[in-house]
Amino acid sequence: MVKRFLAAIGVVVVGGFAAVVGGYAYWQHRLSAPISLEEPALYQVPAGAGFNQVVRELESQGFIEDAWAFQLLARVEPERVPRLRVGEYQLTPGMSGLELIALLGSNNVVTYPLTIPEGWTFRQMRELLDNAPKLENRTAELGDDEIMSLLGREDTFPEGWFFPDTYRYHLGMSDVDILRQALSRMERILEEVWAARNDDLTIDTPYEALIMASLIERETGAPEERREIAGVFKRRMEQGMRLQTDPTVIYGMGERYEGRITRADLREATPYNTYVIDGMPPTPIALPGRASLEAAVNPLPGETLYFVSRGDGTHHFSRTLREHNNAVNRYIRNR
Repeated sequence: MVKRFLAAIGVVVVGGFAAVVGGYAYWQHRLSAPISLEEPALYQVPAGAGFNQVVRELESQGFIEDAWAFQLLARVEPERVPRLRVGEYQLTPGMSGLELIALLGSNNVVTYPLTIPEGWTFRQMRELLDNAPKLENRTAELGDDEIMSLLGREDTFPEGWFFPDTYRYHLGMSDVDILRQALSRMERILEEVWAARNDDLTIDTPYEALIMASLIERETGAPEERREIAGVFKRRMEQGMRLQTDPTVIYGMGERYEGRITRADLREATPYNTYVIDGMPPTPIALPGRASLEAAVNPLPGETLYFVSRGDGTHHFSRTLREHNNAVNRYIRNR
């Protein structure tokens, strides 16, 4: 009788152990099973979502079949459950449920490019940020001064202070994040460029270099001309000549500019019109790139004092007013 009882208990124990082992194996199999996906798809982890909420949503959308397996994982082996990160993720066919969960806690979020071209104004940059898809907009209703205060730069005019480049963002980021990155990069690059400046300059501060770089940026898109244009501006300032650069006229006109400037516009007294004011305008007129910043602090030596557009993106440079007038007749008036 005792032997039979002990045998029965043994059967129960063995059976129970086998059930536990089998259950554990099945659980691990469900965790490691490939997700139900035939082609790449995006999944978004929303802000504030908990792990159980996400796995239930993954089940409801058909990516996984057994939310219970992952919920059990969070209770039994919480160290294997990553902290989820807000954003979009690219799910790929063949990945396992465990790989999917690991992905949702990684830095491999889907990102989007946002390109700020060299020579754009801060107003154009703001319009780009306002219309960037999936980028949270926190500044659309703010004035320029409020934006600069938000960035910790109170009483700073924004023009010129944001480095033009391609930035990447992901869901959950805002336009303020891009602005902070662009501002930080411009401050760092301006500091580097100023430290490597030529000793013989007509500008005395990094901010004046930023202004000069913005003039150079707006005057030419030809890389080989930037230092020569900087040299012309330097020599004109040394000789007490006005800079007389059309982009400053355009900037001073603001939204009134419609693609053409007239003689009356050249004579209009604005704080930026370098046909009227002496020296440089009070602020930058655009967002300059690194090449223009470097040209501003390392102008090309020479004797040229004038330049005129050839109409193909390059300029003709002249040493004398007579030569310049001939070039104007050739490239502007005849055209």
